[in-house]
Amino acid sequence: MAVDLTILVGTMTGTAQLVAQELELALDGDEANIKTVLLDGKDATVFAGGGLFLLCTSTYGQGDVPDNARQLFDSLQSARPSLENVYFGLIALGDRTYAETFCFGGKKFDALLSELGAKRIGEPLIHDASSGTLPEEIALEWVKPWLELARAELKLPA
Repeated sequence: MAVDLTILVGTMTGTAQLVAQELELALDGDEANIKTVLLDGKDATVFAGGGLFLLCTSTYGQGDVPDNARQLFDSLQSARPSLENVYFGLIALGDRTYAETFCFGGKKFDALLSELGAKRIGEPLIHDASSGTLPEEIALEWVKPWLELARAELKLPA
């Protein structure tokens, strides 16, 4: 049975969007019904119906969320909706050469979503751009076990 999954994309240069597109191509169909959403202009209502989300976001500047995700982040901080019906996974993209703010865009979303009652499934995928690995390849390896964890958490048949 396919699980409904919304991939939310926070990006500045398009890398997170590329990762999301690769995941959608690999999973959409028998395993999952995927909807990929760029966060441009989105606010807290993106989580209104609850469900399963995969947040794929880069980090920008001094450990900030990407510009296209700023409105959503600020909306969540000010509206403070209950996200009790939200389950999420996290793919955080960053560059370890910025040691003090490495993957903070994703880490900030992780903390805020958890604070609002959303339940993170599994450990986040933290990708280091300076590692020499392609984030979309690492994400493809990570996502299948994560999807199995999500199925178990949501008590969905395999």
